[in-house]
Amino acid sequence: MNAIQLKQMTSAKGFIAALDQSGGSTPKALKQYGVNEDAWTTEEEMFQLVHKMRTRVIKAPAFKGDRIIASILFENTMNRKIDDKYTADYLWEEKQVVPILKIDKGLADLENGVQVMKPMPELDDLLKQAQKRHIFGTKMRSVIKEANEEGIKKIVDQQFEIAKRIIAYDLVPIIEPEVDIHAPEKTKCEELLKKYIKEDLKALGKDQKVMFKLTIPNMDNFYADLMDDTHVVRVVALSGGYSQDEACEKLTHNHGMIASFSRALLQDLSSSQSDADFNKMLKDSIEKIYQASIK
Repeated sequence: MNAIQLKQMTSAKGFIAALDQSGGSTPKALKQYGVNEDAWTTEEEMFQLVHKMRTRVIKAPAFKGDRIIASILFENTMNRKIDDKYTADYLWEEKQVVPILKIDKGLADLENGVQVMKPMPELDDLLKQAQKRHIFGTKMRSVIKEANEEGIKKIVDQQFEIAKRIIAYDLVPIIEPEVDIHAPEKTKCEELLKKYIKEDLKALGKDQKVMFKLTIPNMDNFYADLMDDTHVVRVVALSGGYSQDEACEKLTHNHGMIASFSRALLQDLSSSQSDADFNKMLKDSIEKIYQASIK
């Protein structure tokens, strides 16, 4: 583990840029950027287009470590290059942004009010590749839609079970059990989620470290006690479908929680914009999210 990167992840001011839309969500991300599905005919052409979009974001002058402490990448992005450097190396060496890798393979069908992660049979190979590409940590997402205690416990247990495998590769896992912002009993979901997170944190070894990426809670500062746990490097917030304004406003009520936004970060950016307009809009978004994260 890179000690300098760990220190940045633990205490630096700023937020995490989530640039990890995977195969299934890539068409939606490109459409938001103004590139429709008729712009490509093969999956490889689609991935080339989304890498071009992400490269434009990463190379923008405002995208650097004084505001963005880390960025989450899709596996396909990790294995591509920016200016003859693999993306993770470019992020750290040119921008001082810590590289993190999305590792999950999507969600299983809804059962007991939740969607656990699909099986990851090639996880060990992927983690070895992450080490080779100088990745600091990983991210994996599950979704909670109902306040079903059995389902929520299953999600947390699965996340921690895989987190321990990730830690064995000297990587820091981001555990992301997202609570759907439209869940009818969102507050109850969050109470159950924290209950089982705290149970599984107690079972970690002394030197095992994790991070959490959580939906902004209904109760202000609800996750403050998680931040005090010695196993926890950081607690970050996902935007969860909130607009940039909504997400930033809600985040300001949760001291110590920083943003890890995707859609809210890239909101209103377009392939048709001039570089000057694109860079200004991205700079404004970065500054707004940064200010909400440091409150």
